[in-house]
Amino acid sequence: MQKPSYIPLIILIAVSVLGAFVPNLPTSINTEGLNSGDMAWMIVASAFVLLMTPGLAYFYGGMVNAKNVISTMFQSFVGMGVISVVWVVCGFSLAFGDSIKIGDFGFVGNPATFFMWQGVLDGKPWSLAPTIPLALFALFQLKFAVITPALVTGSMAERINFKSYVLFMILFSMFVYSPLAHMTWHPEGFLFKLGVLDFAGGTVVHMSAGWAALAGALYLKRRKSHLEANFLPPANIPFVLLGTALLWFGWFGFNAGSAVGASPLAVSAFATTNFAAAAAGLAWVLFDAAKGKKVSSLGFCIGAVVGLVAITPAAGFVTIPVSLFIGTVAGITSNYFAHLKAKGTLDDTLDVFPCHGIGGMVGMIMTGIFATKTVNSAVAIDGLAYGAFDTFKAHMIALVLVSAFAFTLSYALLWLTDKILPLRVTDEDERVGLDVSQHDEYLIEA
Repeated sequence: MQKPSYIPLIILIAVSVLGAFVPNLPTSINTEGLNSGDMAWMIVASAFVLLMTPGLAYFYGGMVNAKNVISTMFQSFVGMGVISVVWVVCGFSLAFGDSIKIGDFGFVGNPATFFMWQGVLDGKPWSLAPTIPLALFALFQLKFAVITPALVTGSMAERINFKSYVLFMILFSMFVYSPLAHMTWHPEGFLFKLGVLDFAGGTVVHMSAGWAALAGALYLKRRKSHLEANFLPPANIPFVLLGTALLWFGWFGFNAGSAVGASPLAVSAFATTNFAAAAAGLAWVLFDAAKGKKVSSLGFCIGAVVGLVAITPAAGFVTIPVSLFIGTVAGITSNYFAHLKAKGTLDDTLDVFPCHGIGGMVGMIMTGIFATKTVNSAVAIDGLAYGAFDTFKAHMIALVLVSAFAFTLSYALLWLTDKILPLRVTDEDERVGLDVSQHDEYLIEA
């Protein structure tokens, strides 16, 4: 029996009571300019993206050892609860509220803009998504906010205290994810005005999660099993296959949904997403085979996810043949860095940084090279491959700035979390596994 903890329950009750007394009733529901086809697609796309979080749970849960399957999966699932509440209170405001500026550039949204979803139900549509209700846009973006901190968990699996992780998830969402979303996707945002193109979150989601994962692996240090070179096999490869299928399926909503309408651009993004994943999955296993290793289902799954990561920023800006190139380059590059990491002492449990961090950076670079206004008129200046340099330069600047921002602030938030609640479990808890030590639950294998 652990020591009772009342504070989290008190906070939830307080927020819920606030919701009852400040219901933010809509004065009228805006229907002007809305398109029923776009709304239907975006409702479906939002559901697709939510499915990615359970998909990630199976993907990660299958790769850890049998003592930590439930805890690892639950770290993904709990985000659907925690971040949803944060999003209503202030998360959507921080990401898409009125810009708090330094000079001419916005760095984060005003938390009061949509506090407790004030004006969301009856507000005017988001300026870059004029044919769907603001509430639908907010719900779609929520799913991105949910999965991003869940991605980080793979680097700290098998040794992180669950309560501390939940606190870190909240802090990361508010102080890393939301500012990056604002800077990248808000018309007044710093990176947006710099000319950075991120169609569906290569910078906002994958680079931020990848660098936070690296910070987490460094801060928590190595597992006892890693120090002893006692590497247990993945608990359930079929879980990884199932997780990959759900992620691949959900990613169509992630990328094609970022067209924010049922349009030819959505079709193009849908296609580039599929072909990049296919090429990257093949590239991963064929690169292994070229080094004398056997082709593995685990390798194909990891490679496919890397391809999905890399195409995310580029999905609505590049042609379909280029997506094959992006997937292949990302698969080989991430494979190389994953095996390089395996030779060192860094204990990134599930290779989150080589896959999401490196994959996200590859995608960002490739977007700067291959983005073209012939695919998407939102591209003001074509990429490097078409003779222009400005977009590529903006992406290189952003790559450095985002990397420094995400890593430094994530490390600081890990330190702060550790001071409030110890981040790492005890040696004994790690030995028996987090399923039992954190949740009193057991994986029963047939």
